[in-house]
Amino acid sequence: MYARRVRTSLRGWGGVGAMAVLCALALAFVLLLPRTQAPREDGRAGGQRAAAAGQARADGCRDSEAQNRTPPPSGADGQTIDAIKAKGKLVVGVDQNSYRWGYRNPNAEGAELEGFDIDLVHRIAEDILGDPNAVQFKAIPTSQRITAIQEGRVDMVVRTMTITCQRLDEVAFSAPYFKTGQQVLAPKSSSVRGYDGTLAHKKICTASGSTAYLKLKADRDRGALPATADISTTVPNQLDCLVRLQLGEVDAVVTDGALAASQAAQDPTLRLVGKPFTTEYYGVAMKSTALDLVRRVNRILVGYRADGWQASYDRWLSATLGKDSGPSKPPPPQYLQAG
Repeated sequence: MYARRVRTSLRGWGGVGAMAVLCALALAFVLLLPRTQAPREDGRAGGQRAAAAGQARADGCRDSEAQNRTPPPSGADGQTIDAIKAKGKLVVGVDQNSYRWGYRNPNAEGAELEGFDIDLVHRIAEDILGDPNAVQFKAIPTSQRITAIQEGRVDMVVRTMTITCQRLDEVAFSAPYFKTGQQVLAPKSSSVRGYDGTLAHKKICTASGSTAYLKLKADRDRGALPATADISTTVPNQLDCLVRLQLGEVDAVVTDGALAASQAAQDPTLRLVGKPFTTEYYGVAMKSTALDLVRRVNRILVGYRADGWQASYDRWLSATLGKDSGPSKPPPPQYLQAG
């Protein structure tokens, strides 16, 4: 264990010191939000239900097709958009510590939020309000994303949020804007080789309320993951898993491969092991009743995929995911929900 703790001589943003600063920033920002919902012991936010990935429900929804359950694009204003225009700003729940996605760069003047998700937020604000900077960002822990939307604390969440059937019961999603899959992050010296039997007797960290935790639990319950795999370690934010891994408190992290690649870029002693074992799509999450906003975001995404998406990928993600953006591009959207 001591040797694993010594391993924390890091590079990236300046080692553990910088990580600690970022975690403190994240905690301080989150504390500005009212406490609404504590994570449950099983890692789920209250009101969420575990479900096996891909299992057909009574309404016919499968997670593999959930990304298509969104209404067709429209530029028409409605009650939700009128309210946003009246207050003159778009309130958006984001992450502020996911490197290259939504993070405060301590080396930049003012430590402004930047990253792939942040670029998309500015594009949405520009379309709706005519000003890309007419945004109020709110840092939202993984486990509170849905709660923040339902309680009206944010107009939308743009935070590497996977579209699933379960979540569609609680919020609405735009068409997908990114394709990824769950993957394992572990030290280069580890015996863990992927999402397989090498996770036996290993402590695995996931974010509370994440699709990663639900997948781990479902697979362990049905015997697809070793029964001795310890999945009890859940944290509010994904960066907390990275720090625990660096400190030797856990043996591996399971998260979206896109996020795992950014975390590996922050610490050269870590690596992604094995191939992605799911296919997932990120979407912009909004209130289920805000169909005018959902349709507007879908229209914005049509233009963004043609002009803007690739430039943002090249700037933020090509260094960690590779110059070929093809595997990360979602398929052409289908709009199967009546609008």
